[in-house]
Amino acid sequence: MAMASAREPAEWDDDPAWSRPDPMTPEEREAWLDHLAELDEPPDLDEEEDPEDCEPLTAGELAEVERAAGDDLLAVEAATTGRRGPGMPGSGRVFPGESSSRAASFGPGMPLDVLPGCAQLAVAADAAVPEDGFAGVSEAELIGVLCAWDRVEAHAAARKLAVVAELIRRNPEPGSELAGPARMPVIWDEFAADQLAYALAGSRGQAEDLLGLAQVLQTHLPGTMAAFLDGTISRHKVGLIASAAQFLDPAEARAAEARVLGRAGRLTPGGLRAAVARAVMEVAPGKARKRREAAARDARVERWAEDSGNAALMGRELPPDEVLAADQRIRWWAGELREAGLAGGMDELRARAYLDLLLGKDSRPRSGTGGGPGGGGPGPADPGGPPPAAGPPPAAGPAGSSVPAGFAGRVTLTAPLATLARLADRPGELAGLGPIDPWLARDLATAAAHDRRSTWCVTVTDQHGHAIGHGCARPVPKSNRKRAGPGPPGFTFTPASQDGPPGGYGTWRLRTPGPGPDWRVTLDPIDTGPCDHRYQAGGHDPGIKLRHLTQVRHATCASPVCRRPAAQCDFEHNTPYEAGGRTCLCNGGPKCRHDHRLKQHPKWKVEQLPDGTFRWTTPAGRTYTTEPTRYPI
Repeated sequence: MAMASAREPAEWDDDPAWSRPDPMTPEEREAWLDHLAELDEPPDLDEEEDPEDCEPLTAGELAEVERAAGDDLLAVEAATTGRRGPGMPGSGRVFPGESSSRAASFGPGMPLDVLPGCAQLAVAADAAVPEDGFAGVSEAELIGVLCAWDRVEAHAAARKLAVVAELIRRNPEPGSELAGPARMPVIWDEFAADQLAYALAGSRGQAEDLLGLAQVLQTHLPGTMAAFLDGTISRHKVGLIASAAQFLDPAEARAAEARVLGRAGRLTPGGLRAAVARAVMEVAPGKARKRREAAARDARVERWAEDSGNAALMGRELPPDEVLAADQRIRWWAGELREAGLAGGMDELRARAYLDLLLGKDSRPRSGTGGGPGGGGPGPADPGGPPPAAGPPPAAGPAGSSVPAGFAGRVTLTAPLATLARLADRPGELAGLGPIDPWLARDLATAAAHDRRSTWCVTVTDQHGHAIGHGCARPVPKSNRKRAGPGPPGFTFTPASQDGPPGGYGTWRLRTPGPGPDWRVTLDPIDTGPCDHRYQAGGHDPGIKLRHLTQVRHATCASPVCRRPAAQCDFEHNTPYEAGGRTCLCNGGPKCRHDHRLKQHPKWKVEQLPDGTFRWTTPAGRTYTTEPTRYPI
């Protein structure tokens, strides 16, 4: 299509059909004349195109576009219409550092890259890429278009749920009045779900779920609904928030969503699930405990056929501590099977160990036979081999505790000291399972205190839950072990001396309710500003303390999307050691093997900031950050 602005400006003044409601400024006119001077043969619009096909936008149309996406939305039409001259938005001239692509406005930080989900964004994204492919569109712009469609998808799903909410308003259960700011009934009509199921060709159960989600978003989670409409969070993440908040009252639900909504868009589903579960426990710990106890009465084992032709077996609503003990036993027996030569990856071996322990089998291969899963039995090394009845030696739980023997495996329990000392009811966190309510946290910590193999560490956090200090406990020297009186039955944490350590860092005394000794904890600072290199190692490998502190700062892999525990990750030098990088807290962090390799790819870049934040830059030029772990506070 010919350029709509190819005629001389003087002709616009004489021809009413080309009159402009916003005449050119002197600067625009000069730029336009410069542009014409660069053309060898300015195109003759009358000969090449019908003026009706390329008439400029009217003032009203232009204002509507600007309201929807800002003035740079004109760049979407850069190859067809609306050009305003060199250097202006929508210009056909290419400048260094700028793109002439139809998708230029979807580049990093450009208007359409940050525009909330809406119908106008869908139109712009559809027009950004021609039907003949993505030629000329950079990878950064391509990612921008992808994210735009993701926001449009979320916006469309939110609008769909808004319609479902209106159906609820129009179909209340007889006697259920419309109430609250959202004007929603408490109960909808018995047959409302049928109407919805018929319309969407879905099941009645799916329709009930849709009605329930629409209602809770309107009555309990207005902030989540607003973010959903903007496309900030996806339908799946909205479901995670709504599921966790469904048993709260509206005020509690809004308080919980306020704690996670600001970062919900960048958290992975697993990270959001843990964050919202913790927020719910912080807002209403008693209700969280009741929900756990009520759900335990629905404990069950389910089995079903897999699409592959195999089968599945799963336990639901089981006690967290017993699940961890069972998981440790499965892991232990899987290790025994691997050591005995049974073939297969660890997932396959764990599945075989799971069935061995349930069925009393021993799948270790016979001497001189192949090692296929399930192909073993009692062999020469295990004559008449009885089934593996036990894994690692179990520990006896404390008297009166709900925690069974066997809990004292290698698992990390994190709990606020105020919770353990019964000064507050704040949630804890169990590695591998996520947030746990205060009562379960106290039970598990008390059980651990009765096992002399348990180790104790104390982490000091700032107001956001980021670690700023840490220390691990050692038994108080024998010469100073005498306790001053029986003390409280729970945990205490007191200064080691009468005056206390200066600034809060230094030596403290931890008393646990178990039979073991008191513990001495020396708290060391974790820098959040310029590093003083106090933990620096002289060579390539970090010392025990340095490795531990990096795992405290980041409890999982430092990738924005990986949640592998830091203890299973590499200590990775951000600036390679071979290139002069320090082996220090300011230049190291946990990365799983995959992300360690990814970071070394020449097209990727990772920066480590003084506060422990990692900034990842992809080959498309887009940046993503990983903040240090947020601990329960």
